[in-house]
Amino acid sequence: MSYSVLFVCLGNICRSPMAEAVFRNLLAREGLEDAITVDSAGTGDWHIGRPPHEGTRELLDRYGISYSGMKARQLSNQDGSGFDLIVAMDTKNERDIREKLGSPQRAEIIRFLTLLPERGIEDVPDPYYSGNFDEVYELVQAGCEKLLARIKGRLGE
Repeated sequence: MSYSVLFVCLGNICRSPMAEAVFRNLLAREGLEDAITVDSAGTGDWHIGRPPHEGTRELLDRYGISYSGMKARQLSNQDGSGFDLIVAMDTKNERDIREKLGSPQRAEIIRFLTLLPERGIEDVPDPYYSGNFDEVYELVQAGCEKLLARIKGRLGE
């Protein structure tokens, strides 16, 4: 059985590619890269084709996490039927995803921080504006670990 996850933020250069890279790293560590696929996209089209933001790349380099070959892309209508789970990095992007994809679609759509209710915040802050890539990484790492545990439970791993 296979499972597919799509992380989505605004421009697909900061938060969602960070989550994609962190999640890929966790999958490789667990030997699950053949069972679970992952991608990322943005609701906006400003950065299509560009690599992750310099701040994201520097942080991933610091932790030895690969982002090789990653390029920004925009969410497409096909993503609603092509993925099992779409994870929005914030409330506005969750709303925009639901609006763009409509219903019904195959994908379950959740907001990332529903994985970490104990944090008491709704949205992963956008480091494009705040510059706080370390805070975002800490949230992304913790959330991706919870997400992987959830998916492994669904797959019976």
